[in-house]
Amino acid sequence: MKILITAALACGTVLLSGCVPRIEVAAPKEPITINMNVKIEHEIHIKVDKDVETLLKSRSDLF
Repeated sequence: MKILITAALACGTVLLSGCVPRIEVAAPKEPITINMNVKIEHEIHIKVDKDVETLLKSRSDLF
C-alpha cells in the first residue's frame, strides 16, 4: 500500500513539474511615440526715455 502511495506522489510530482508558469517580456511591435505639444510665448517690455520714444515715433525707418 505504501508503494502505491509513493508511486502516485512521484507521478503527480512529475506531472505538475511540467506546469511551470512562464513569463515572457517582449518589445512592442509599434514604436513608442511621445506627443509633446508645447507652446512657448514670451513678451519683452522695454522702458525708454521720452526723447528716445519720440525719436522712434518720428523715425519709424530706424528699425
